[in-house]
Amino acid sequence: MVIPKPLRDRLGLRGGQLLEVREERGQLIVTKSLEHDGIDAVYGILQTGMTTDEMIEELRGPAILPPESSE
Repeated sequence: MVIPKPLRDRLGLRGGQLLEVREERGQLIVTKSLEHDGIDAVYGILQTGMTTDEMIEELRGPAILPPESSE
C-alpha cells in the first residue's frame, strides 16, 4: 500500500510502520499499530498452575546439592 508522502508526514508515519486495516461500513480504516515488543505479545500466556521453581524441577528433575563443608 502506498501512502502519499504529505499524508505520511502529517500523520507521523515512517517507513516500516505497522498499520492495522479494518473494514467499517464499506470503507477501509487504517490506523497506526501500537508498537510493542514481540515478547510482550506472548508474556504471561502460559498458564501452568506451577511456580517457576516447580516447572524447572519438573523439567530438570530435583536439584542435587553438594554436601555442606565443615571448615
